[in-house]
Amino acid sequence: MLGESHALLVDFPEYTVTILTLIDGDSKFAENARRYDDLDTEIRKLELRNSPTSDEFMHQAKHERSVLKDKLYFQFTKA
Repeated sequence: MLGESHALLVDFPEYTVTILTLIDGDSKFAENARRYDDLDTEIRKLELRNSPTSDEFMHQAKHERSVLKDKLYFQFTKA
């Protein structure tokens, strides 16, 4: 859905404590989580504003968000 939040804590509420613990204790996880949230916010704003942007830019941003989400998911499900 356009404009839908894909924040980690929204998509994976059952892992809230684990995600927050990793953000506090693992600087690399925190950095990746911050980048993921920034990308998600940027994508959502562009979708909601119908901002002119190239399909390539949007595809790249969504791909990067997906790669980060997979990496973060692997980490917090193994913690």
